[in-house]
Amino acid sequence: MPSGQQARAQAAAITPGGQPLELERAPADRVHALFNGHRLSPGQRRIAQYLIDHLTEAAFLSITELAERVGVSQPSVTRFAASLGFSGYPALRDVLQPIALSAVAGSPESREQVRRNELQAAVDAEIENLENVRRLLADTDQVLDIGRELAHSVPLTVLGLRISAPLVEYFAYAARRIHPDVRVVTRGGSVAFDALLQSRAAGGAWVLAFAMPRHAKETLAALRAARSAGLRIALITDLTLGPLVDEADVVLTAGTGSRLVFDSYAAPGMLSAALLQAMADADPERTQARLEGYEQVADQHGFFL
Repeated sequence: MPSGQQARAQAAAITPGGQPLELERAPADRVHALFNGHRLSPGQRRIAQYLIDHLTEAAFLSITELAERVGVSQPSVTRFAASLGFSGYPALRDVLQPIALSAVAGSPESREQVRRNELQAAVDAEIENLENVRRLLADTDQVLDIGRELAHSVPLTVLGLRISAPLVEYFAYAARRIHPDVRVVTRGGSVAFDALLQSRAAGGAWVLAFAMPRHAKETLAALRAARSAGLRIALITDLTLGPLVDEADVVLTAGTGSRLVFDSYAAPGMLSAALLQAMADADPERTQARLEGYEQVADQHGFFL
């Protein structure tokens, strides 16, 4: 994402036709260009989304008014502007106001179309993340090897804290249908350490960990606890470098959608499903027996409609 100075430079750029570059772009696209590329906190995304959705009004609000409208503190707005490279909120507002004035001439229908396109852009970003997973899965040997290791680790521990916990629950729910002992760790600190020690003592060899942004320090502590307990780590994350990656034996990278207020997880979900398939294929007889046994129980107790 450009800094405040770069944003002004971009605004002054000239197209081959001799028109300012920014004048040929939709107002929402020009606002989004200010935010694109920076990893913002959920609160900062709320501010960004409010500016996009209410541009013609929001660009003329004071910092106090904007903070009240979004439901954040005034320092949060200041930190948001600073994270984009501006000296403060007034400098950001100076860039937003000309864009807002250019949007005033647009019809209500066109503004609604911009809003819809913002959602479509989020889907497009997730499609790109899925394409990256598709390229990753071109090397089927890697995923099959990891799936085999996870299938043979009894017990198998699946770890993920904070926002990663729902991915853990999904994976564990499915894995329990084909694996005899799947243990979930979604709390950090000594609770995680105890669970990891117990898993290793019971014969477990591997931990499958999920680490999605924002990456918590307690996740790093849990991975280090797993390693100190003698467990190997397979990590699904959006990262390619850093301390979390350094702690893992195997890393599978899947990007997260970050264009909306909260991240979306199409690519990590697809990668999880691929690993489950690899686990199922690693021991087809056990898989078939467990699936059939579960169906019998489900029918007996009427679990499903």
